[in-house]
Amino acid sequence: MATTVVSIAEPELAAYLAHANAEYLVERMRAGDSREYAEQRVAESNEQYFPGGRPAAGHQVLRVVHDGDPVGWLWLGPMSAEHPFDWWVFDVEIDEQHRGKGLGRAAMLLAEEVAREAGAVKLGLNVFGHNTVAQRLYSTLGYEVTAINMSKQL
Repeated sequence: MATTVVSIAEPELAAYLAHANAEYLVERMRAGDSREYAEQRVAESNEQYFPGGRPAAGHQVLRVVHDGDPVGWLWLGPMSAEHPFDWWVFDVEIDEQHRGKGLGRAAMLLAEEVAREAGAVKLGLNVFGHNTVAQRLYSTLGYEVTAINMSKQL
């Protein structure tokens, strides 16, 4: 069984962005943001990382493929132009019906390969506090907590 990542065509990018934006909106609201603020963050993210609907310089949106079947998405790239060797996994998602089979781990290992081949020396990510499954995965892969945001509803 082989897991790989492949580049996507522009029509697939539009579908990915629609899906990813909807998911990001839901996750931000689940984390406590108001709908208005969450929508603002989605718009800011698109403006910064997908100017004109295309990935920013160095960014890649890839399809995770397992045994020839698409099973998820991976978006990674440099965190900023000022730090081109510090890369970030902005999104990794395995389709729900394929979860629990080690494909998230495989996708993250492939992300490390892609980043390393592009000259990255560091790979980071954010994970929502309620996503404990992903937190455990990243921990087992050697990712360390570098910051924690906390909030309390009043």
